Amino acid sequence: MSQKELNISLRSKTGKGISRQLQREGNLPGVVYGKGFESVAISLNQKEFAKIIASSSSPLITLKGESSLDGAVVMVADTRRDPLKGTILHADLHKINMNENVRVDVKIKFEGTAKGVKDGGLLDIIKHSIEVECLPTAIPESIPVDISELTIGLSIHAHEIQLPEGLKLIEDPNATIVNVLNKAMEEEVAAEAKAEAEVAADQTPAKE
Repeated sequence: MSQKELNISLRSKTGKGISRQLQREGNLPGVVYGKGFESVAISLNQKEFAKIIASSSSPLITLKGESSLDGAVVMVADTRRDPLKGTILHADLHKINMNENVRVDVKIKFEGTAKGVKDGGLLDIIKHSIEVECLPTAIPESIPVDISELTIGLSIHAHEIQLPEGLKLIEDPNATIVNVLNKAMEEEVAAEAKAEAEVAADQTPAKE
């Protein structure tokens, strides 16, 4: 799997004031940490980072910069976002060992047209990715799942997915990945979703 490169700089100062200054300059505060590795505070370009995590199918990022972190491979462990604008405010990067297994969510690529859909059913995708464990070099861009034989009322579960060699299933084996609903099931799901939305709306505090 190909890796994206991210330019970083080390930073010696921390705190809200420094974070706001970096953000005004179009940068982000971040931290790199890992097993047996002392955490390092960094700064990175906000737009470059946002583009990488939005467009890349690989969870692996190679760091570039004039520091001991040059060439280090990391995964995005967490991001903090502005609750209103949705922009990224901080990034936590996990430095990984290329010789040790990692746990990642891999995108599922559904292939074919389900027989149940041809018969008037509705394809209901529950999960678009699946959690697996493998070496970083074995992470696939996606895992193919053939749904062409899926008929109305039937489902595909996590344990039924054929994983590429070197991958171990971490996802709940009984987790439903996709199924085909008939009209009655579709209406029932829609009714449940509506009821849940109404309950959530009732529990939302009124603005003063």
